Amino acid sequence: MKIIPLSEGCFTIDSSKEFIPFDEHKHLLVDRPKGSLLVEIQPFVVITKNDIIIIDTGLGIAKNGRPQIHQNLMNVGINSSEVTKVLLSHLHKDHAGGILKKQSIAELNFPNATYFVHEKEFENAFSTNSASYNLDELNKLKSSSKLCLLKDENGAIENYIEYKITGAHSIYHQVFWIREEGQIAFFGGDDAPQLQQMKHRFIAKYDYGGRKAMELRKEWWEKGLQEKWTFMFYHDIKNPVWNF
Repeated sequence: MKIIPLSEGCFTIDSSKEFIPFDEHKHLLVDRPKGSLLVEIQPFVVITKNDIIIIDTGLGIAKNGRPQIHQNLMNVGINSSEVTKVLLSHLHKDHAGGILKKQSIAELNFPNATYFVHEKEFENAFSTNSASYNLDELNKLKSSSKLCLLKDENGAIENYIEYKITGAHSIYHQVFWIREEGQIAFFGGDDAPQLQQMKHRFIAKYDYGGRKAMELRKEWWEKGLQEKWTFMFYHDIKNPVWNF
């Protein structure tokens, strides 16, 4: 198994839910609105014997006329048409913004991949009035034959990808384990977004179930140490991948 981070860059976000690019050589965090968080946006590609898997799709930024995630893949020798699976932890726009190539024509960024989303997360996106979701984009995915809605609270995809609903960062957020030849890769999405959060006990105000997220991070860190997991941290600027 090979894991490659596909960074879209560093951003700040505040209560407006807008992601504003941040360059540490040009910008100062104190100049951003009070309470702004500094985060990396970092999908991953995981290459296994049978699949090329994208885990969360980023903001969907375009550069030089093409999706940045396509260029990031090309930089490591992968064409977007080779991706076979897209796993989505949840549908907030910083994790699901790269579902489509161009919203106007509803072209999927990964035309030959199956998109795995939990059914309850999909329903919740349309039942809540939240700026965190891009409903136009989600509507176009909803009508695609490439969408696979997961129905159980925990289960498996083709026997080697495990998923589980946590209800921690968001009510129907899910996490993933990919197991191959003794290696275990774990993606915690926004339940476990950064390395430093695994090492310190705290409750985040932006989480739906902050205390649960805190306890899960402790549980995953301890189990990861015992079983030698590889962690993928979606919002970590310096440590996107961590191995024990």
